[in-house]
Amino acid sequence: MRAFKFNTRISKDGTIHLPFTPSLFNQEVELIVVPKHEKKSGKKAGKKFVEQWAGFLNSDDTDSSKLDYLSDKYK
Repeated sequence: MRAFKFNTRISKDGTIHLPFTPSLFNQEVELIVVPKHEKKSGKKAGKKFVEQWAGFLNSDDTDSSKLDYLSDKYK
């Protein structure tokens, strides 16, 4: 079974226009409508992430913290 995917828009009066595809003429088909969602910009998501986590590790000397953690973990 061959599948076709068409990107189209449903008009205000509810009409769907498909591209000219003679291989589908006079055949029974199944139509599934999946609404497209707008893609969110990665820039906004990245900015939100930075604003949320900025200053999480205020200490410039994180190496000593890592050493302390690993020393306690593997005693």
